[in-house]
Amino acid sequence: MADLAQAARHIPAHVPPDLVRDCPIALRRVVNENVFETMIPQVHEGPAVFWCPDIYPDGTGGWVVRKVEDLREVYDDDDLYTKKGFSSFSKMIGETWDVVPTELTGEKHAKFRRVLNPIFSPAKMAALDVQVRERARQYIGAFKDRGSCDFVNEMAVPYPVTIFLDLLGLPEDQMHQFLAWERDLLRPPSMEERIKGTRAVKAYLLDAIEQRRKRPTDDLISQALTLEIDGEKWSDEEVFGYCFNLYVGGLDTVSANLGLHIYHLATHLDQQRELREAPDRLALSQAIEEMLRAYAAVTTFRTCTRETDFRGVKMMPGDKIAMSTALTARDPEAWDQPQEVRFDRKPNHLTFGSSTHRCLGMHLARRELQVALSEMLTTLPEFRLDPGKPAPFWMGSIIQLEELPLVWSA
Repeated sequence: MADLAQAARHIPAHVPPDLVRDCPIALRRVVNENVFETMIPQVHEGPAVFWCPDIYPDGTGGWVVRKVEDLREVYDDDDLYTKKGFSSFSKMIGETWDVVPTELTGEKHAKFRRVLNPIFSPAKMAALDVQVRERARQYIGAFKDRGSCDFVNEMAVPYPVTIFLDLLGLPEDQMHQFLAWERDLLRPPSMEERIKGTRAVKAYLLDAIEQRRKRPTDDLISQALTLEIDGEKWSDEEVFGYCFNLYVGGLDTVSANLGLHIYHLATHLDQQRELREAPDRLALSQAIEEMLRAYAAVTTFRTCTRETDFRGVKMMPGDKIAMSTALTARDPEAWDQPQEVRFDRKPNHLTFGSSTHRCLGMHLARRELQVALSEMLTTLPEFRLDPGKPAPFWMGSIIQLEELPLVWSA
């Protein structure tokens, strides 16, 4: 994390010095502690809105909004707090395409979502149940008799990623290359690596799109080439922006959530036993919603479009706003005893965002989590964290475990 004194020269004049603070989301490194129990609660001891000098992925500053009710307000005003250009992927390589529909706004965004929502509806995702369950059993079957595994790298990463590659019609045997590029995009050691990764992904996806034009199949990329808005086919740029969004969104978030949820059950054996003894799937669904609340992992960004006063803080056009669901996970003003994970809580959480930009893939994510946890609890005896090994947390825009060493009686 940048030193505050060194970063002070980058702090805009309208930012009060007493609102300049560190934020753990900006660490962008591995720590050997459960950050949801240590670092995240500490943020809630400070102001509701503050300026972190290095919160944005390029190392520059922005406002951090930590409370659930305040974050909902930002989500709800797509005009004042825009998502346009928030990822900066196209800008980095000197271009102007949008990540579709994520970076679209207003009526254009609404039109694209009306076309896309049915494709990712609960019913469509439920239809994938057999495929998803077979994939979960495949990965669990590879380690179930061993008595131990690194759950993140043996299950949490390949399970949802290969499912998504299937939906895109991309080859599973290139998964490690796709993940390496994705790492360059979201967790780069330098801006040069992020630019390099963006260009590599763009080149690959453009080639895949061209192949589907010549030989369409039943995957999401082929389907995108047939979609229309107001009677007109999507432009080449819109099709690419959509495929880019699918690529970035499909390779990390479910892996992060799945690893965090299994971590919780491996370190809270009483609740693991509770789920094993539960009589129906409803109990597991409610438990997943509570863990989605307690271990929300993603930080996205908005840009302020005009001068405004937000909770007594002056925001100016161009100011970045960090939308950290990880901070809302443990908001003491939103949740009674936020550090307690209660499977009967039924939280109205922000893990998938809110309002018009609510996560397009949330129904697939829930399906994958439901199936994976069900199969883990059904197939394995009681599993726990290996006491001789650390569980390293990556602290950044997507909080996730680098490894999760589990053990059980084979």
